Amino acid sequence: MAVEIAGTALISTISDQEFGLFQRFFHEQIGLQLTTVKKPLLCGRLSKRLTALRLDSYRDYYNLLVSKAGDEERETAIDLITTHETYFFREPKHFELLQTKVIPSLHASPELRVWSAASSTGEEAYTLAMILDSFRSPRPWSITASDISRQVLINAQRGLYPMSRGERIPAHYLKRYCLRGNGRYAGYFMVESALRARVEFLPGNLTQQDNNLGLFDVILLRNVLIYFDPSTKLQVLRNVVERLKPGGWLMVGHSESLHDTRLPLELITPSVYRKVCA
Repeated sequence: MAVEIAGTALISTISDQEFGLFQRFFHEQIGLQLTTVKKPLLCGRLSKRLTALRLDSYRDYYNLLVSKAGDEERETAIDLITTHETYFFREPKHFELLQTKVIPSLHASPELRVWSAASSTGEEAYTLAMILDSFRSPRPWSITASDISRQVLINAQRGLYPMSRGERIPAHYLKRYCLRGNGRYAGYFMVESALRARVEFLPGNLTQQDNNLGLFDVILLRNVLIYFDPSTKLQVLRNVVERLKPGGWLMVGHSESLHDTRLPLELITPSVYRKVCA
């Protein structure tokens, strides 16, 4: 069935068999768990691609994704289906803990390394950069930020956001680290270049090990585990904890639990853990 929206025909229905193909595809590619209630979401996000490519069905689109010619379209589909909702200073208690306890506890570290492991469009990474510049400098620090979507990483590197996205940034940080746009950029602000240069954005798939990242003192893995099934969640956690230094800090989303994962982690406070030293 196709519906007409502003003169463009969109394919709005997907069979159970077709949906099953996409469930397996996204699980194999990025570990994403798509339950049947996500059918409307999948149709809403992918139907325009079928129209743009002049494809007649979701099966035709799936066949393209798994073909040798589908590399570029696979990235597009993954970008469309993954959630990139985030904002500056999200779940502020984590950043308060960084200031009052985590950074002081790592004072002796030669270089404080932090990983924003699902950075999306960069708000979390730049929030971290503001705090580290304020509470760690001039001692060395660095931030690595990764995401499965190359497109959101491009946007993150620009550091350009609508003014509405800066509403949660404390006024003194906004004044110190952000530049108000004018002309064609009126209504936007940009994270200043010196701070942007302190963040390295890299593509990354959390379901796969990446030993090239090195080890980190602090890892933020927030509000991403909820999208994985239990086995994939454990795999992601193992990969992430492998990148955490002994005694290092791991922060997950406030709604996420690591209960019964049997990982070398000690609960410090809800959603905050430390890696147990061997």
